Amino acid sequence: MNELSAFWSYLSEGPLLWLALTLLAYAAGDAAYRRSGKKPWVNTVLVAVVILAAILWVTRTPYGTYFEGAQFVHFLLGPATVSLALPLFDNLGRLRRAAVPVIAALMAGSATAAGSAVAIAAAFGVGPAELASLAPKSATAPVAIGISESIGGAPTLTAVLVILTGITGAVAATPLLNALRIRDWRARGLSVGVASHGLGTARAFQVNPTAGAFAGLGMALNAVATAFIAPLVLALFR
Repeated sequence: MNELSAFWSYLSEGPLLWLALTLLAYAAGDAAYRRSGKKPWVNTVLVAVVILAAILWVTRTPYGTYFEGAQFVHFLLGPATVSLALPLFDNLGRLRRAAVPVIAALMAGSATAAGSAVAIAAAFGVGPAELASLAPKSATAPVAIGISESIGGAPTLTAVLVILTGITGAVAATPLLNALRIRDWRARGLSVGVASHGLGTARAFQVNPTAGAFAGLGMALNAVATAFIAPLVLALFR
């Protein structure tokens, strides 16, 4: 047993171990998603997070140690976000025709996402630093972390909240929108992108390409809107 512990300690010091485990966990999540018949609640990222969290808990590995390897995947978040410009370009004509309702929905969705979260948390007596961390939760991670830092939040907590928001949106959006009988793929995609950023956008692309394009638009525009709205919302509860 001591030899096994020593061997694990040796492996865990290298960043490539955590990179490999991250990729394997994602592959396992994707396999589970496909085997389920692509059910939204068997979300690839959710499964991967559960697997990695269990490994970190069992091995008592600090998050900082894990991130030394996982940062290589994290780096690709920026290029992946930028690549969403391609489907947006393919749907440019539709975007132009829907410019007014898109802007109206964006402002309503962004204000609701930040305002409702902060209001509920404030009602439960959550502290100012936590409120600041919560306000930008619906923006994509790089932007949300930057906003959190600028308004006095904790970037690490914001990152966790962003991931939880994205997973929740990716899992719940399709059943909820079906229950509400919303059939317009533009409306479905935009709402998911505004509410649950990249993870929701990835789910929207799995459902319909038009929904994915509008989700990408919603995610990008919400990142900009949240930078202005989150500080204003936070000021109301301080």
